[in-house]
Amino acid sequence: MFKIPVSVLVVIHSADLQVLLLERADAPGFWQSVTGSQDPGETLVETAIREVGEETGLEAGRYALNDWHQENRYEIYQRWRHRYAPGVSHNTEHVFGLLLPEARPVTLAPREHLDQIWLPWQEAAEKCFSWSNAAAIRRLAPSPSGRGPG
Repeated sequence: MFKIPVSVLVVIHSADLQVLLLERADAPGFWQSVTGSQDPGETLVETAIREVGEETGLEAGRYALNDWHQENRYEIYQRWRHRYAPGVSHNTEHVFGLLLPEARPVTLAPREHLDQIWLPWQEAAEKCFSWSNAAAIRRLAPSPSGRGPG
């Protein structure tokens, strides 16, 4: 079965703006937030909750999961296009934030990720290989009112 070209990006962060990054097993050295494609019949929120659980072991429903109402459309890297139906070249990504009280270790899915790291938001944005992931993390920057996107 081919993947649906609709995905979620979930920026997991702590109240003090530490951001969790995961190192991809299929691309060592590529760091990212939780990502994953929507399954047939799922809402985007359901996709976000499922992916967070699969990739980190966290129960997203126990924390503040927020739809940031941000969409990114990008070309799928050639190395991963075989996962999609013939002729599919672009994906639409929907961005969510998951606020935890503090940084904590997570349980990685070994087939998906090699390592985890919590970094201050600025360093996390710099470490991401994906421009859309870096841009989402930069939304955590405190505004003059002292609040990020939530």
